[in-house]
Amino acid sequence: MKTVQMTLDEDLVKEVDRVSKQLKTTRSAFTRKALREALERYRIEQLERKHRRGYERHPAGVDEFSVWEPEQAWGDL
Repeated sequence: MKTVQMTLDEDLVKEVDRVSKQLKTTRSAFTRKALREALERYRIEQLERKHRRGYERHPAGVDEFSVWEPEQAWGDL
């Protein structure tokens, strides 16, 4: 692991410390988890944008997915 120095608002540090204590974890562990989750959200957003741009450039045809309609299983409603 690498130690990183950061500048954070005092109120943010207090809130992180409060929640970390409730979760019985450390400030560092809480922050690592938050950063990992933020990076994962960013990665998903980028994939969704790429997907959206692909469909904007090459829209689905009217019957493109109709072949799969019989395969849809909605369960017992």
